[in-house]
Amino acid sequence: MELLSSVLDVLAEGKIPESSSEVTVYEKSFEQKDQTTIVMVKVGTTKYVLATGQGKLFEELTGDIVGKGKVSPLSYENRLVINKYFEYTVPQAFGTQIATMGLGDRLGVASPGHIETTRERKVKPILAQQSIRELTLLNRTMTDILDAASFAVLQEGYKDGYGADADHIKLEKDIAYALELGFSFITLDCSEQIRNDIEEKTDEALQQEFASLPVDRKEYYTTHYLNKVFDVNGLSIQFDDTSLAKNTLVYGEAIDFMEHVYNAYIQKADKAIDFEISIDETETVTAPEAHFFVAEELRRRGVTVQSLAPRFCGEFQKGIDYIGNIEQFEKELQAHAEIAKYFGYKLSIHSGSDKFSVFPIIGKYTEGLLHIKTAGTNWLEAVRVIAVENPDLYRRMHVYAEEHFEETLQYYHVTPDLDSITPLNQTKDVDLPAYMEHDAARQLFHVTYGILLTAKDDQGNDLFRTEFFDTLLTNEDTYRNGLVKHIGRHLDLLDL
Repeated sequence: MELLSSVLDVLAEGKIPESSSEVTVYEKSFEQKDQTTIVMVKVGTTKYVLATGQGKLFEELTGDIVGKGKVSPLSYENRLVINKYFEYTVPQAFGTQIATMGLGDRLGVASPGHIETTRERKVKPILAQQSIRELTLLNRTMTDILDAASFAVLQEGYKDGYGADADHIKLEKDIAYALELGFSFITLDCSEQIRNDIEEKTDEALQQEFASLPVDRKEYYTTHYLNKVFDVNGLSIQFDDTSLAKNTLVYGEAIDFMEHVYNAYIQKADKAIDFEISIDETETVTAPEAHFFVAEELRRRGVTVQSLAPRFCGEFQKGIDYIGNIEQFEKELQAHAEIAKYFGYKLSIHSGSDKFSVFPIIGKYTEGLLHIKTAGTNWLEAVRVIAVENPDLYRRMHVYAEEHFEETLQYYHVTPDLDSITPLNQTKDVDLPAYMEHDAARQLFHVTYGILLTAKDDQGNDLFRTEFFDTLLTNEDTYRNGLVKHIGRHLDLLDL
């Protein structure tokens, strides 16, 4: 605390303290509110908010009184205080008129790099974005990701707005909780309401099951869709007996769920919410007619969404480029983009990181108005930093990841050829970062993040986590620069 006492003395004079070899001062975080002055600093690998002066802001921040001020930890309670006095640190909705990028900071330390990457771009950052699955695997909470994003925004003095996405939520209790906490974006995962068994049924079986629906439900869909032709910005969509039966059976229950969630939660929220529909986490590829069917039903029921994520043809596997026929993808992507424009929402691209071969196509047909989700690729950039700065730690993590890879397949669909990865004993330290250019190695690390960061030894001590974060935060600028380069490449190819 003696180190920080001299910093507080300078701050008490209304000046921005200078960084030293022992204390990093984040100058962009310097703020004066009423009679209180604050700045964020880092001592070693721990960050604080320093405050001097008097008044309500100073009083409400919790921490230790040191010299002429207060040293406040980056806690949940202090984040709420910062949100109260600095509105730009509160997440917001962006609607449909600007592109957004979900950045999925699994580690809670990537947002400064994300802010720098997007600051001058034609896109708004959704800094906080985690699914319940990811939170569970990392032993994190929804409040953890809001805390990390808010303090990053303060650190960077970023006042242009950011969002917070409660990603791939399936349960109503989680939706209610996320809205209560202040999330500005809800991604509703409808995978459990979408039927994957319908694709295997014969036309006759489809007709029989459709005929068995309640009369009013059957008549509702038949009256509006059967043998009707819909002109969607020049794209002709129509439904015969079979296609109507198929889409009703596949998506009917999911559409009912979307309508319920919108009416019960989104419409009643006390602030604007970006509402996204996810129909991508299924085995059933979303044909353009299916996309239209879902969107038309939402329109008819008065459900307003800001984005919708179809399940595209081909494979959007984690951490690597698109797998599939690019010509077919372009044809279908164009149709999906036209449908999204017709209904007035953004097309959403999930598992969107590293899909470099199709980014120009996506940018072309969405005309720069889209939502794209990334997550694990930021973790991989952190692993790259470890490979450069702490090769011994990288080697231990790599071995552990290979030993525990099979455990991750219950959560993720990836198909890496692990035998194609060059053995560690044949690789020099200087060449370790090259593993992050190899598809199989990328996927190996991509899906084992939870196992690696929660691994314990027999005494209950972290095997990797503490050393991992110490290395990363000691080399904060290296990580920031890596993210700016890597995420910047995504945005360049998307023309954002």
